[in-house]
Amino acid sequence: MNETPRARKTLAMFEGKAEAAVTAYLKEQENKDLLRFITCGSVDDGKSTLIGRLLYDSRLVFEDQLAALKEESRRVNRAEGQEIDFSLLLDGLEAEREQGITIDVAYRFFATDKRRFIVADTPGHEQYTRNMATGASTADLAVLLVDARKGVVTQTRRHAFIVALLGIRQVVLAVNKMDLVDFSEAVFRPIAETFRQIADQLGIEMVHCVPVSALFGDNVTRRSDRMPWYGGPSLMEILEEAPAAEERKDHPLRFPVQWVNRPDRDFRGFAGTIAAGRLRAGDEIVVLPSGRRSRVKAIVTFDGEREEAVAGQAVTVTLEDEIDISRGDVLVHPAARAEVADQFEAHLVWMAEEALLPGRPYLLKSAAGWANATVTRLKYAINVNTGEHVAAKTLQLNDIGVANLALDREIPFDPYRTNRTTGAFILVDKLTNQTVAAGMIDFALRRAHNIHWQALDVTRQARAALKGQKPAVVWFTGLSGSGKSTIANLVEKRLHALGRHSYLLDGDNVRHGLNKDLGFTEADRVENIRRVAEVAKLMADAGLIVLVSFISPFRAERRMARELMAAGEFFEIYVNTPFEICAERDPKGLYKRALAGEIRNFTGLDSPYEPPENPELVIDTTKLSPEEAAERIVALLREFGRLEAGEEPTG
Repeated sequence: MNETPRARKTLAMFEGKAEAAVTAYLKEQENKDLLRFITCGSVDDGKSTLIGRLLYDSRLVFEDQLAALKEESRRVNRAEGQEIDFSLLLDGLEAEREQGITIDVAYRFFATDKRRFIVADTPGHEQYTRNMATGASTADLAVLLVDARKGVVTQTRRHAFIVALLGIRQVVLAVNKMDLVDFSEAVFRPIAETFRQIADQLGIEMVHCVPVSALFGDNVTRRSDRMPWYGGPSLMEILEEAPAAEERKDHPLRFPVQWVNRPDRDFRGFAGTIAAGRLRAGDEIVVLPSGRRSRVKAIVTFDGEREEAVAGQAVTVTLEDEIDISRGDVLVHPAARAEVADQFEAHLVWMAEEALLPGRPYLLKSAAGWANATVTRLKYAINVNTGEHVAAKTLQLNDIGVANLALDREIPFDPYRTNRTTGAFILVDKLTNQTVAAGMIDFALRRAHNIHWQALDVTRQARAALKGQKPAVVWFTGLSGSGKSTIANLVEKRLHALGRHSYLLDGDNVRHGLNKDLGFTEADRVENIRRVAEVAKLMADAGLIVLVSFISPFRAERRMARELMAAGEFFEIYVNTPFEICAERDPKGLYKRALAGEIRNFTGLDSPYEPPENPELVIDTTKLSPEEAAERIVALLREFGRLEAGEEPTG
């Protein structure tokens, strides 16, 4: 059928009105403020059911979703007499649906007439504490659920502690399943009072306690007639009226540079999202950590230039001066600078299956970019159930502790309590690239400001040239009894005969002195190698050829030792002898005792050994004699020019 002009005109009017309505709706949503909140609590306290109820009552469940939800509710048979099991709106993982628990963090968006929300449903099991911490890291408010039949339990205290640690200062205690205690005021009041005392101890500033039934909707989006004794607002009313995140635009300027934008030779801008404060064209800025100054020439966005940008906005900034700025630098105003340091104390939430080992090198990622980092000291772990500080040498999965960290460069930062963006970081395993910890900076260590590098006129090249050689570290690694010390001793004898200057650091000998305080746990083994690597570096600075004979079972520490040296100065020698042959040799009687259970943490038996992946040389002692192996190592040093005089110093 052909459309008449009148029909076409009517259709165009309808489409125009529809488009205008959609545009108006989107504009309305854009102008609403946003509240991010989490739900947390013990297992089966009803977190997912509560959020499902919020979504359902907010009319954000589509007809097809509702039909599928009803069918799924019947299939899993968990609706407890109700047609709909609201928790299934959130529990997306198959494992969660089968077990009836939340494992991962589920994020959902919804909106009411007053405000927009992003809610994170976090897991309740203790072993998923890391997931709960992830959800809390960006939240403005926490809804902490307790089962009215159980009251405040250990996990309630744990989650309240983590909420406070991560900077959330608004908590709603939702005492759920009131329908199972006959909506009793006598049950609710003691629970609320107990939690208020906990909140006071943790410094949580705003606490609301609400009796609810997530299953039936009592006091969730509307006030309940079945609890007339409660005169407070419903949960939704609290969420709609709660203050959103602090107005970060009123804080001091923090603009981490995420990208240097150079589309052509005539434009050089610095792109990123303003973490705090406001920036105007013409403002004087300081670049941290370098301290260089300039002024803002222009603030550029996709929609053109603007006079001002505030926290949360992504912009590109151009400056009046051509100064060196890289990704990870932070722009600040001169009168309100961030701190700059390479050592600080921080809280750590450990997220890896492998334990934290102080002394092991990690990568640190913060708003200021990447840096090499080491946990120099674990001050204590925290019993999050009691708040007690517990002496510890390591942190296990989901543990929380306080530690000192040292970086290989200075970074700009703020204490986490002041700025959650510039005060937060993650630690990454160098070998696996897995995130192993989330961290919150407390303060810079005073010694970071008191210690500076002293310039020396006599260089390592000058010291080596005086000896007619080039510095090197020859690192022997392998199982106990593999022949490392025997071969290293022969290499040093050969170097001595050639008139070269060397020193042999042997594992057993060093443990009689420098490392006599260390045992053989993984943490102690890491510290053992860290110390000897630093000594080897100092000896190489003196111009020596340093021979290091240590089991050094972990790749991470051998890599750390390599990174301390200049390129071409580190030689990893893998003395590859099978466990059975080492046990047969057993020159010190250690294998016999270890196999009898008299020695614990014995490498290759009940403590792991990680073979090198790309050593400079592999010595197979089943095919080479110690003398032949020594000759090969000396030949390797000669091949790479380490036995010849280096360049003469120029200064």
